[in-house]
Amino acid sequence: MPPTYEMLRAEAETALLQARHALMREIADYPAPISGCDAQFNHLLAERQRLAGALDHLRQPVFIPTPRQPEPGQEARAR
Repeated sequence: MPPTYEMLRAEAETALLQARHALMREIADYPAPISGCDAQFNHLLAERQRLAGALDHLRQPVFIPTPRQPEPGQEARAR
């Protein structure tokens, strides 16, 4: 049986949560930076924000527009 959308979405969410957990552990273990001067620490914070955005986007409901079906004998017209 091929994987369903929900199975793939759940797998992607699990992978993102694992990445976020690893990143949070890395941030917690990072030596105290000098505020605004540590490029690597700032990169970790940016990655944390990127992962949060990816999770938010993944959790949004999916809208798939469906085309209108013309009645028998009518032509489909674009508006």
